[in-house]
Amino acid sequence: MPASSQTRELRANRPFVVLLAARTISMLGMSFAPVALAFGVLALPGADAGTLSIVLAAQTIPLVAFMLIGGVIADRYPRALVLRWGQLFAAASWGGIGVMMLTGVTPLWLLCVAAAFAGMSGAAVYPALSGIIPDLVPAHLLQQGNAWLSMGASAARFAGLVASGAVVVWLGGGWAMVVSGGLYLMAAALSGLLPRGGALAAPEHSPLRQLREGWGEFRSRQWLFVCVLQWAVLLMVLQASQGVLGPVVANAELGGPAGWTAVLASEAVGAIVGVGIAMVWRPRRPILVATLLTFTAAAPQLLLGASAPLWVVMVSMFFMGVGFDLFGVLWMTTMQHEVPAESLSRVASYDALGSLMLGPIGLLLAGPAATLFGPHAALIGTGVVSIATTVFALCFPDVRRLRSRAVEPLEVAEAA
Repeated sequence: MPASSQTRELRANRPFVVLLAARTISMLGMSFAPVALAFGVLALPGADAGTLSIVLAAQTIPLVAFMLIGGVIADRYPRALVLRWGQLFAAASWGGIGVMMLTGVTPLWLLCVAAAFAGMSGAAVYPALSGIIPDLVPAHLLQQGNAWLSMGASAARFAGLVASGAVVVWLGGGWAMVVSGGLYLMAAALSGLLPRGGALAAPEHSPLRQLREGWGEFRSRQWLFVCVLQWAVLLMVLQASQGVLGPVVANAELGGPAGWTAVLASEAVGAIVGVGIAMVWRPRRPILVATLLTFTAAAPQLLLGASAPLWVVMVSMFFMGVGFDLFGVLWMTTMQHEVPAESLSRVASYDALGSLMLGPIGLLLAGPAATLFGPHAALIGTGVVSIATTVFALCFPDVRRLRSRAVEPLEVAEAA
């Protein structure tokens, strides 16, 4: 079926349109939060980089720690309900931090509590979102549906990157955090319109048993756990390069914050292009193609390490954005085709947990590496590691050979 026909069919699917709107608005809220939180916290009396690190850790640790619990919850209860409550918690958390900043009542422990609730909300939203898409979209439209959701998310990230900076400059971090909370509130209201049906795990089973069942589904697929291992290391070096090392080099050589913002914006534009490609291209071996696309991660790190001009780094980030968002659509669609619907949220939570678990280590190692070897040599090292992770994944036959199970409507009718 042509992509245009699939898009028309999706537009006629009211629950999907509601999900697309809710997801896009929530991603806009999410894209406001990092810039607003960073500059809002640093503007507080007596705050410094250590204060910001504590608040960020208070958000990140619950996000990772509660991811598996979020997967169980999203498989046991209606995913639309889990999605809505997760967005409500995010609205209360980010909006609450904004109110604290505006009123001047900002004890560190209270900021950390609010940030922790924001992290826990993310641990519920991601598995619920991963599982709800097959509940709303027929199998032959899954890739197109995932592509449109990614398109909305990528556009929201780009818009949020620009808008949040402007709001912080003009009005301050507190108001930007309030805007973030308001956007999440709008998303939650839309999510309340979603149907609550769908394939769910047997509620009579204990959560611990359901966790074991989810682990069994996860580990039984070589392509799945191998690529998650790859991404655990890849995201570790990306956290180091984009969170610490890249900004250090950009501050010295590429014009400071303005140059680094241009680099990040290039990736966001590339992400939109990558999603556009995903709408029309359906490779027969999606995991092989997706894994090959991760080679694009190394180029920006190597170029920054080699002191390349700003425009060259921007071009490399553009292609990384193309590759990563195309990867995301192919990955999500393949999981939805290969994993039973009643286990999908738990498997997605294992995916997220495995991919994210080494990220904080990358941030912790980046500073000492920059001091010991220099930021340029450290960036070249992260680039080499990025290439090695992709080569590692390609050594496994299931990664290279898994074929798409995407089906057309006629095939579905014949199977029925």
